[in-house]
Amino acid sequence: MTAGSALYIPPYRADDQDVVAELNVRFGAETFIEQPTRTGMPVLWVQREKLIDVLSALRQVSKPYVMLYDLSAVDERLRTKRRGLPGADFSVFYHLMSLERNSDVMIKVSLMEGDLNLPTATRIWPNANWYEREVWDMYGITFTGHPFLTRMLMPPTWEGHPLRKDYPARATEFDPYSLSAAKQDMEQEALRFRPEDWGMKRQGEHEDFMFLNLGPNHPSAHGAFRIILQLDGEEIVDCVPEIGYHHRGAEKMAERQSWHSFIPYTDRVDYLGGVMNNLPYVLAVEKLAGITVPDRVDFIRVMMAEFFRIQNHLLYLGTYIQDVGAMTPVFFTFTDRQRAYKVIEAITGFRMHPAWYRIGGVAHDLPRGWEKLVREFLDWMPKRLNEYEKAALKNSILIGRTKGVAAYNTKEALEWGTTGAGLRATGCDFDIRKARPYSGYQHFDFEVPLAVNGDAYDRCMVKMGEMRESLKIIEQCLNHMPEGPYKADHPLTTPPPKERTLQHIETLITHFLQVSWGPVMPANESFQMIEATKGINSYYLTSDGSTMSYRTRIRTPSFPHLQQIPAVIRGSMIADLIAYLGSIDFVMADVDR
Repeated sequence: MTAGSALYIPPYRADDQDVVAELNVRFGAETFIEQPTRTGMPVLWVQREKLIDVLSALRQVSKPYVMLYDLSAVDERLRTKRRGLPGADFSVFYHLMSLERNSDVMIKVSLMEGDLNLPTATRIWPNANWYEREVWDMYGITFTGHPFLTRMLMPPTWEGHPLRKDYPARATEFDPYSLSAAKQDMEQEALRFRPEDWGMKRQGEHEDFMFLNLGPNHPSAHGAFRIILQLDGEEIVDCVPEIGYHHRGAEKMAERQSWHSFIPYTDRVDYLGGVMNNLPYVLAVEKLAGITVPDRVDFIRVMMAEFFRIQNHLLYLGTYIQDVGAMTPVFFTFTDRQRAYKVIEAITGFRMHPAWYRIGGVAHDLPRGWEKLVREFLDWMPKRLNEYEKAALKNSILIGRTKGVAAYNTKEALEWGTTGAGLRATGCDFDIRKARPYSGYQHFDFEVPLAVNGDAYDRCMVKMGEMRESLKIIEQCLNHMPEGPYKADHPLTTPPPKERTLQHIETLITHFLQVSWGPVMPANESFQMIEATKGINSYYLTSDGSTMSYRTRIRTPSFPHLQQIPAVIRGSMIADLIAYLGSIDFVMADVDR
C-alpha cells in the first residue's frame, strides 16, 4: 500500500552546521557555546533568557525543526569532565528534528540548584507537555506557564526526584517500607480523579458529563495504562491518559550498571523488541568507544532485528484484530510467532529477551544449520500474510470499524512526535533505515510502505507491508551473509574474542577487567536512533570516563504516541478509542521505562 509523499527527505547530514550559521546570524555568535560531541548533531548551549526565542526561531526557519524529538535533563553536579562547558548544577536539553533538512540540533540550557526554573515550550510544540512533566517529576525542575505540572511516572504522593544524583538507587538505601491503614487511604485518595484539576467541567449547557475510568488493567488498554474519559453519552468530549504504573527506573539503573551489563535491561524496555532494543544502545556505546564492527556483524544484527520486527507485528496484528472483535486470527499469529521463535532460539539461545548483541559484535557466531531454519521460515511466512490480509483485513466489519477512525495528518503527527507506522500512515516517507542508514541498512534493497489517510486501518496496513519488507531483508541476509569475525578486534569489545584470551595474557587481563568492572568509555556524549518496532527508539549516552554511564536517556516511540491520544480521539465514540488504542502498537514498558 503506497502513496507519494509531499515531503522530500534529502540525504542525512550529520553535524549539519547550516543551522549554527543561521542562528549566529540571527542572535549573534556570542549567544551560543557549541559543545563537541559524538551525537551527530550540533549541540548548542544558550542562556535561559534566550531559550524560548531560539526554540521559536528553529520552529519557524526555512526548512523548520518541526518535531520536538526529545526533552530531558541531566544532573551535572557530579560530572568531572565538563571540557569548558557553562557552569551548571543541572542542564535541560531540547532535541529538535527537521525532516526537510534531514538533520537535528540540540539546544541545552544550564541551571543552578537554587533556581531551577525554565519557561514552558508547550506553546511551540504541544508534545513538550509530557516531557516537561517528566523532567519535573524526575529532577524537580519547574516549567513556568506549563498547563498542569504534576507527577508523570511516580505516584502523586511521591517525595523526592529520582534521577537526581543524591537520590538513592537501591531499595536497601531507603528506610524499611510499611503501609498503614491511614497511608493506604491517603494513597487511594490521591488516585481520585478531579475533572476541575484538568480544566474539565462536570456539566455542559444542556447535559451532565459522565467520567469513565478505563484501566489501569482493562484488557483493551494493552498494559497497566489508565485513561479517564469525559463523556457526553458515548461521545468522548475529552480524556486524560495516565501512565507510570509500569515504571521501573531503567535510566536510573543505567547509572549503576557497567556499559556491558546494562545490555539485558535494554531488552525489557520494549519487551516485544528483543535484540532490536540492544541495537541503538550498543551502536551508541560503539560511537563512544570508536569501534567499527565487521560487515558480518552488521548483517547478523540486521537479520535478527528484522526477525523481531516480524515477531512484534504478528502480535500487534492478532491483538489489533481481536480488539475490533475477531477472535480467531490471534491464535494463528501466535502460531506463526512460534515459528519465528524457533529460528531466534536456535541462533541466540533465548526467545523473548536474548540480550545477544555485544559492544563490538554479537555474543557468538551463527550456528551450523542456521540457513536451513531461516529458509523454512521465509518459505512459510509470505503465504500466511496473504491469508491474514484476505481473511481479516479485507473483512467488511473490520474495515467499517477502523476506516476513517482516529485519523490525523502528517503535520499533526510531527507536532506530537509521532514516528514509525503512525507517521508513515499519513503519507510521510520517513523511515530511519532509509533516511539515516545505520548498521549497514544502506546495503539492503527494500521499500518503505506508506498509506494516505492516517487512520486506524492504514496504520495496520503499513505494518503488514513492513512484515513483507522484513522478509525481503532477511532473505538478502541469508543470500549474502559475509564471511569474517563476529566481533570487532578492539580492546573495548565485550568480552574479547575467547580464542584471543587463551593465547595472549593482555587479552585475558582485559577480559577479566571488563567482565568484573566493565570497560572504561572515553568521556564524551553519543547518540543513536533506530527504526524500532513501534517507531524511532534512541539512546543518548553521557560518559564521564568511567565504567558506568553518567546519564542514559532512553527515548521511546510509545511515550509520544500515548500523549497524542486526546488530540486525536476528541469527538469520537468509545468503540473508536478501543480501535485507536489497538492501532497504535504500544506496550507500557516502552512508555514508562
